[in-house]
Amino acid sequence: MDERRSWQQRIHAQLFHQGCPPITALLSKAGRETLTGVQLSATPQRFEALVRVDLSAAGRQYVDTALRRIDGLTAEIKPLRAQLVNFARHQPGCQALQARHYGVGWLSAAILWAEIGDARRFRNSDQLVRFAGLDITVYSSDTKRAPGHLARQGSPELRWAAFEAAKCAARPGSPDYAYYHKVAARKDGKRPTLAVERKILRRCYHTLRELGDTALAVPTAALTKTIAA
Repeated sequence: MDERRSWQQRIHAQLFHQGCPPITALLSKAGRETLTGVQLSATPQRFEALVRVDLSAAGRQYVDTALRRIDGLTAEIKPLRAQLVNFARHQPGCQALQARHYGVGWLSAAILWAEIGDARRFRNSDQLVRFAGLDITVYSSDTKRAPGHLARQGSPELRWAAFEAAKCAARPGSPDYAYYHKVAARKDGKRPTLAVERKILRRCYHTLRELGDTALAVPTAALTKTIAA
């Protein structure tokens, strides 16, 4: 995932250097059509609204190479993603995380479960937040105090899963919708998501801790064969 993301960032950098407009959703059909000028969807009107990116010969070669690398990585990522999702559907801890917490999908549930492990190893939910690197570090000396910043010293996979779930708080159907917009009204754009991330991790901590040993149960041999297949 990180390698594929780095290739996407390289494409965006190449577009910026050549003065091309930014392309959102680069891996979507619309993004590919804009980038390559090749119609991928079945909607001609949608394609006509897209403008082919004007790149130099070297820039076009660079982008085409990056797209081939992305396609190769995507072919490897898809079966792994499917395997993780299938595992989560049969694992009690993952099932509880997905069912009880808005925004937590099967893939996020699998990552949260794997990274948190036995929730009983943390004394409280604040320890899990610190473990994820979402706590605020502060340096102070005598009467001087530097502004706090995120530690980011924990698991990047755990932060990613919490972030993906927290983004859903902006939806009207989310139980954190009012809280999200309340924080957004008095803080900058990134603070609401961070605040919800911490909430989600605390809830996941209590969910897994309440389940006890059941949260750590692995699928049976029969289910494992089904997942592998």
